[in-house]
Amino acid sequence: MSTEEKPAAPRSLAEALRARDDVSLAVLLRSRPDLITPVPTDLTQLATRAGTRASVVRALERLDRFTLQTAQALAVAGDPATFGELLGLLAGDAGDPAVGAALPHALGTLREQALVWGDDDRLRLVRTARELLSPSPQHPSPTGLGPTVREATAGMSPGRIQEIVTAAGLPSTHDPVSAVTSLTALFTDRKRMAALLAQAPEESREVLERLVWGPPYGQVTADPAPRLRWLLDRGLLLPTAPGTVVLPREVALHLRGGRAHRTPEPLPPPVEVAAAHRPQVVDATAAGQAFTALATVEELLKDWHEGGPQVLRAGGLSVRDLKRTAVALDVPEPVAAFWVELAYAAGLLASDGEADERYAATPAYDEWRERPAAERWASLVTAWLVVTRTPGLVGGRDAKDRVLSALGPGLDRSAAPEVRHRVLALLAGLPEGAAPVAESVPARLRWERPLRAGRGAAADAARGGSPGEGDGDDLRSRLARWTLTEAEMLGVTGRGALSTHGRALIGAPAPKVPEAVPEGPGDKLPVHHRRVPPPAPLSPAEQATAAGVAARLLAPLLPEPVDHVLLQADLTAVAPGPLRRPLADTLDVLADVESKGGATVYRFTPGSVRRALDAGRTAADLHAFLAAHSRTPVPQPLAYLIDDVARRHGHLRVGGASAYVRCDDEAVLGEILADRRAGGLGLRRLAPTVLAAQVAPAALLEGLRAMGFAPAAESAEGDVVIARADAHRTPPRTAPEPVPEGPPVPDDTLLTAAIRAIRAGDLASTAPRKPAAGERSGPGELPRTSAAETLATVQAAVLTGEALWIGYVNAEGAASQRLIAPIRVEGGFVTAYDHTADEVRTYPLHRITGAAELADGDA
Repeated sequence: MSTEEKPAAPRSLAEALRARDDVSLAVLLRSRPDLITPVPTDLTQLATRAGTRASVVRALERLDRFTLQTAQALAVAGDPATFGELLGLLAGDAGDPAVGAALPHALGTLREQALVWGDDDRLRLVRTARELLSPSPQHPSPTGLGPTVREATAGMSPGRIQEIVTAAGLPSTHDPVSAVTSLTALFTDRKRMAALLAQAPEESREVLERLVWGPPYGQVTADPAPRLRWLLDRGLLLPTAPGTVVLPREVALHLRGGRAHRTPEPLPPPVEVAAAHRPQVVDATAAGQAFTALATVEELLKDWHEGGPQVLRAGGLSVRDLKRTAVALDVPEPVAAFWVELAYAAGLLASDGEADERYAATPAYDEWRERPAAERWASLVTAWLVVTRTPGLVGGRDAKDRVLSALGPGLDRSAAPEVRHRVLALLAGLPEGAAPVAESVPARLRWERPLRAGRGAAADAARGGSPGEGDGDDLRSRLARWTLTEAEMLGVTGRGALSTHGRALIGAPAPKVPEAVPEGPGDKLPVHHRRVPPPAPLSPAEQATAAGVAARLLAPLLPEPVDHVLLQADLTAVAPGPLRRPLADTLDVLADVESKGGATVYRFTPGSVRRALDAGRTAADLHAFLAAHSRTPVPQPLAYLIDDVARRHGHLRVGGASAYVRCDDEAVLGEILADRRAGGLGLRRLAPTVLAAQVAPAALLEGLRAMGFAPAAESAEGDVVIARADAHRTPPRTAPEPVPEGPPVPDDTLLTAAIRAIRAGDLASTAPRKPAAGERSGPGELPRTSAAETLATVQAAVLTGEALWIGYVNAEGAASQRLIAPIRVEGGFVTAYDHTADEVRTYPLHRITGAAELADGDA
């Protein structure tokens, strides 16, 4: 028989952490990164930090519903509680196999995150978590349970307690403590309690039924009705304040059959399949959407080439400008806000920073346009995945009732990247080509993070509300719905199902070969009820690699750019596919887009031809361009249109005096003066061939063009001013930085170094030491000895090779304790191997507060 003694049960969270191995500590620090910001000096400090209110609230918010229900059940159980007691509170007297199977995993999660410590026979919830989750009149428990009999009778007179005990059929006792114990034993005895309730009037049982699932508090008058008096006399209702009574926890648990929650949820709700499609159809649809996304972003920035809308004084885009953008893109305003925010997140759009501040394309946009289509798509979706700005909030109001505008402040929501990744991961868990029921995805997210989906009592109590959380009640659900919509617009999904390149984008493994599924509605398709753990977030390098893989998968599905158009006799040109860059740029200036789709239709008008001439092209250039890029002969009407506009173009010249018009043909100037529409221009003749105006040159140009003329602007030297469409760019700008939700998850290198430092610091703080002669420090304090005693102790340690425990104050005045092995002492410095830092360091002797030897057997 083994004579090995069982390890002593931990007496505190610090002792429980001290018993963990490095792997377990790494799991804790990875799941709660705020614990190592900064790195604690030892395990005692780590335990203290893990029990702070802010850290506990943050940890509770990351729990799934059943794990949170487990913590809530522990908060209403005894302290400490046994595993059997906890199982009874969750599964009830009748038992629940699903709860029994899920409880070990939930309890393991609570232990990993240092919210619960102790063995299965002595489970303890961290004190702060118990305070947050325990029932109280100010913050009712989510379980709906009230205080225990002992808590509810704490202020009751001994005489009144004895009256309740007698009325309940129990023998009287000599003190209130034993009386409360006797009453508690009655209420927790299922058989005796059933006999007592069998004597209750029907009206009294109805009162208990109304209170059993919470809230457990009720109001009574000074002269209670008989049905209430019967309950009050036997302690089944106990007074907590004048006019207020409460249902004791033990009574409620008996009425509930031992269950702390009305509906335990050990399994996540299923992500149901709404329809299934062939993967080829999904990928083709997604590729079409990806191509449309690229075209939409290009059209948006092309519209803002010469300087976009003005920036509001408070920042952002005005409602009027957003409406204009929506009309230009032919999309609803919320969709226009999404495209504007996406271009901003990708660094393609920013404010120009000038006195009359406007939005415009950045220099990065020109580089982006020259890249292959698949790579351009990858840069957009990568920015979308990590950005914390949330376009869906545009048009809503913030906590101060101010309208949230596109590109304006107040749109950052730190949960957005996590929700986007999680939604796509859930889609990746479905069979290939399967589209989910839209509402099943938010329901799954609410189960995975219930406190974040609807800020619970714990979060409200700890946070007390904070800026930007006015929309927190259902923010994650809305983020999930927006993610499904935005992923479809970007071509990450097709027909609601995750595409092959979308799967690669998040680094999800390739799906298993699914069984044959019909095309169309999936009313009888299987649901996916399994617990898919959230995937670890990708590092920036991993995300860039995944985006590259996704781009390579998408590239073959995108249409190849073409280098020709089909000219038609009705002054239109049909582009049978996406045009190559030089052709597209020139045609955008020479013609107006009339319709989009599989083929883009351009229309030539006098205004569009004049625009090309203003850009420096000649009639000969335009004829040669069309002949070179048309698969059909240039129609005669189009040739006539170009020649006619070119003949009249530049006949009138506009310059700045304020402004003037000059023309070699005096009759043309006379015609302008005689036209009533020229009245607002303030024209008068200075010379036979020159008119002066009272408006600016730009306004004069627009006015003459509205009258049907084709004037050209000229410089002070008399040369024609060439207007180029892409003249305005912002200075170099960087994409907006995501707003983090908390400290970043530490990498393996940081975790290893942090755990080593914590272990060494803990060794230094817990190592037994010999009291030094003249030492003035007490237990747990830094050693304090005189300078001479410190020097003598250190020199002796150099000779013997023993380790010392020292107190040290750095240059910033921060005191710490160190475990060192001195190597040499010279020049007022001691060089030693520092076990706390795991490296050789040099310390000035005047900064050492004292030194002490370790106790025998610990050196």
